[in-house]
Amino acid sequence: MFGTILISVITVLHIYVFWRAASVPLIVRHVSIGREYGHGGTGTLAAAVEFFGMTWMGVLFLLFVSILALDIVTGFGFIFPRFAPWLRGWALLIGGVLSATALVQGLRPPVIQSYEVRLPGLLHEMDGSVLVAISDLHIGSLIGERWLSARIAQVRAERPDLICLIGDIFEGHGPSLDKLVPVLRRMSAPLGVWAVTGNHELHRRNNRGISLMKEAGIQLLRNRWVEVRSGFILAGVDDLTSQRRAGSVGDPVSRALSCRPPGATIFLSHTPWEAGKAANAGAALMLSGHTHGGQIWPFGYLVSLMYPLLAGRYEVAGMPVIVTRGAGTWGPRMRLWHAGEIIRVTLKRI
Repeated sequence: MFGTILISVITVLHIYVFWRAASVPLIVRHVSIGREYGHGGTGTLAAAVEFFGMTWMGVLFLLFVSILALDIVTGFGFIFPRFAPWLRGWALLIGGVLSATALVQGLRPPVIQSYEVRLPGLLHEMDGSVLVAISDLHIGSLIGERWLSARIAQVRAERPDLICLIGDIFEGHGPSLDKLVPVLRRMSAPLGVWAVTGNHELHRRNNRGISLMKEAGIQLLRNRWVEVRSGFILAGVDDLTSQRRAGSVGDPVSRALSCRPPGATIFLSHTPWEAGKAANAGAALMLSGHTHGGQIWPFGYLVSLMYPLLAGRYEVAGMPVIVTRGAGTWGPRMRLWHAGEIIRVTLKRI
């Protein structure tokens, strides 16, 4: 009981001190310990504080899962009471090993995940065309220009005919993003570079992500369609979770797919919702992200309760749906067990 009270008091002291320290001008400018309050700090020290703080959050989660699993097996110490403390030590060790593994996997570059999709209505001259899609880069304070340059090199190496960015390209806080415009301009494809917004592009009014993409020549699909080539249509919606939170009225999916010409239609939506509606509207393929595949196992089991289409390829009402785990990470630079990914889709005629 004494130990529990002591830990609780120390936790409160941490919260109080850091909360009050966040208002000190010198700290705000140079350390930005109040990042979670302002999301605007910059600098090496600020990035280091955030990196270690986020990593500890991931480690804490995996330690919690490991100890909880052991407690459930031992009935919280009532079964094998003599061995329970010793077994908890092993649980802590397992949690530490899982944390180290997750950090290594999270810092590794994403893999290329290849798919082949047969589209009804695809023209003969587009048979074999390559679409490369990338989602959830989360460029910001922890993932920066160098990392983005390497991902663009990966995309270019696939020699795509079409490039799609499926939201959450920018984290929404951190250093100035203006220097990323020339980097983003390196992405090019014969049929263009197209994007939809994610929740991180929409959750702050002063977010520069949308304007930066426009400056870089990336064309946005905001609840609309475009005929990229005769008989080949690309449609996209603003992030559905953001529109729901904002209380937006209307039906963005139907709006994005309405009154389009005949042909093969690919539908882009950051959040993998409304797949059935897109299929019923005649979309031939849906591409989404947002879920990160759960990012840190076993968190994915909780994520799947809200997003049943978690990661990989699905069939919904006869329409293929591909949900990418994303290239970057949100929060901790950690992944367990699956690496980040960039998806390469070869389009084939039926």
